[in-house]
Amino acid sequence: MQVTDVSASSAETRVTTLSAMLAEGRLPAACPSRVVLDHVTSRWGVLVLVALSERGLRWGELRRTVEGVSEKMLAQTLRTLEADGLVERTVTGTVPPRVDYALSPLGADLTRRLLPLMEWIVEHADGIVATP
Repeated sequence: MQVTDVSASSAETRVTTLSAMLAEGRLPAACPSRVVLDHVTSRWGVLVLVALSERGLRWGELRRTVEGVSEKMLAQTLRTLEADGLVERTVTGTVPPRVDYALSPLGADLTRRLLPLMEWIVEHADGIVATP
């Protein structure tokens, strides 16, 4: 991961890890991981990634799987995840055109790490939400 460290006199770019940042006692504002974290953990981003974790899906299948997402938000989320290289969009030249969405290798790697967190959330959500 590259982090741009902007100090009073100069800006330098260095490669670091999360453990190195934690050891330094800071999570830099300029860290690109914040942008990725925002995209991946957006309200719909996580759910779309989880929905695609088993297999690729067409637009309508995604809309039915991720209940409550509007067409606008699904389109925006898919565009963002595709631009980040996490989702691949395949258009088949049929009439009407068929559009399939699937995880890219990078997206599959991310989702493999995300699913245990989602399992924990599902397991504990009722108790957490019920807590006053």
